[in-house]
Amino acid sequence: MQIIRTIVWVLVVVALGLFSFNNWNPVEVKIWEGLILETKLPALVFAAFLLGLLPMWLLAKAGRWRLKRRINALENSVRASAAPPPPIATATQLEAANSANSPESPAT
Repeated sequence: MQIIRTIVWVLVVVALGLFSFNNWNPVEVKIWEGLILETKLPALVFAAFLLGLLPMWLLAKAGRWRLKRRINALENSVRASAAPPPPIATATQLEAANSANSPESPAT
């Protein structure tokens, strides 16, 4: 899966490089009535790409963080409930312990 992700990112970078090389033209972006931004077209495309990528990346990171916290909490609760209970002595074990600890009756 990692190789596919790497191939996709390499293709995206190559496509952006080719686009940048072929479209290195100045463009004017009208932000407000009196405010005009003059920039190169590839910079505008890259900024738009980052504006779209950043919120989704942050959302994915937040979701992964939340799920990791939930998984850790569930694992800790399983560990706590799976701890072996203390041993319970049965009646026969108690009788055997009492007879072993009691003083021996003198032989006649």
